[in-house]
Amino acid sequence: MSTPPLPPAPQPLPPAPQPLPLAGVTVVAVEQAVAAPFATRQLADLGARVVKIERPDGGDFARGYDTAARGLASHFVWCNRGKESVAVDLKDPRGLTLVRRMVAGADVFVQNLAQGAAARLGLDAATLCAAHPRLIAVDVSGYGAEGPYAHKRAYDMLVQCEAGLVSVTGTPEQPVKSGIPAADIAAGMYAFSGVLAALVRRGTTGRGGPVEVSLLDSLAEWMGHPLHHGMHGGTAPARTGLAHAVIAPYDAYPTADGGLVLLSVQNDREWRRLAEQVLGRPGLADAPEFATNTARVAGRAATDAVVAEALAPLTAAEALARLDAAGIACARLNSVAELADHPQLTARDRWRAVESPAGPLRSLLPPIVFPDAPEPRMDRIPALGQDTDEVLAELGVPEAELKELRSAGVIA
Repeated sequence: MSTPPLPPAPQPLPPAPQPLPLAGVTVVAVEQAVAAPFATRQLADLGARVVKIERPDGGDFARGYDTAARGLASHFVWCNRGKESVAVDLKDPRGLTLVRRMVAGADVFVQNLAQGAAARLGLDAATLCAAHPRLIAVDVSGYGAEGPYAHKRAYDMLVQCEAGLVSVTGTPEQPVKSGIPAADIAAGMYAFSGVLAALVRRGTTGRGGPVEVSLLDSLAEWMGHPLHHGMHGGTAPARTGLAHAVIAPYDAYPTADGGLVLLSVQNDREWRRLAEQVLGRPGLADAPEFATNTARVAGRAATDAVVAEALAPLTAAEALARLDAAGIACARLNSVAELADHPQLTARDRWRAVESPAGPLRSLLPPIVFPDAPEPRMDRIPALGQDTDEVLAELGVPEAELKELRSAGVIA
């Protein structure tokens, strides 16, 4: 008698969708400009509720930087989606009391006021964490709380200079600052990751605690390669424009249609492929003046000349196709407008519309992707004080008191 076949094994059910990782986390931020707002926007993207405290008379001063985003400031649009705006005068004791009540119910507090200002208000991390043991409180400063630079103004460009970034950026003739606020972004990302680490620790210990981040410390960390090159090698890397101080060929080369194509040869095997398949001069693979990276760097002008000669008759598209076929790392030098229409971003559906006081604005999804969770939050960019009444009502402030505070200019 034959044995009947076994029934098919049950198929496992697909895992249930996960929530965004910071859903249920409440953040209160007394913030302005870029560093702290950029950090808290990352938290909002991942599901946290972020309540942004602003001055009633104009709010975050980044709101006034420009009017490029359909009448709104481009920095503010970039750093403040997904937040609630509460306009409160911290200089008035009644306003300060309201903010302290908000902080008492929060998981995270972030501030980047001028050095010493938060402490005078009792909103520094040490004071708040002593009063609220589960709170994670972040102080973002320019140069740190101590030392001779503690009270210096620390705008992004100034910190780029103090951290030496400008000294290694630009051409041999001219140092230049980064075209993006590198110090602000660095500090914002370390504040963001510091909050995440503190949340993990609180999940283990039950306690929050203070987090300190400075723009100088953050950008000095990003300067690790030139710093170690200079400290241990005797000299800092030279400014080389789009070229690389210790690799050749590594630069941008003009094409017949007015484009610029960048390529990078990382080793001598790649140089052989470039010589044979792109330059059409296989003899250069073994020529003593080109065969090794050391030789190519020593004779950089000659190296660049042979590459430029080969690419000059080609369009940018033709040059990129030939380099790709040879397995040579390459890119087109895009403008900002070309980034906005980049085919890779379009193909991966990275654009969304974000509501704002000026109507829908095109915005990029954040880089962190959780395939098993909902999309990152891309909620509206708030008008100044748009959420004041709602947030304060949650605190139990009666409507009559709200009207009184508003008439006195304490809230807006």
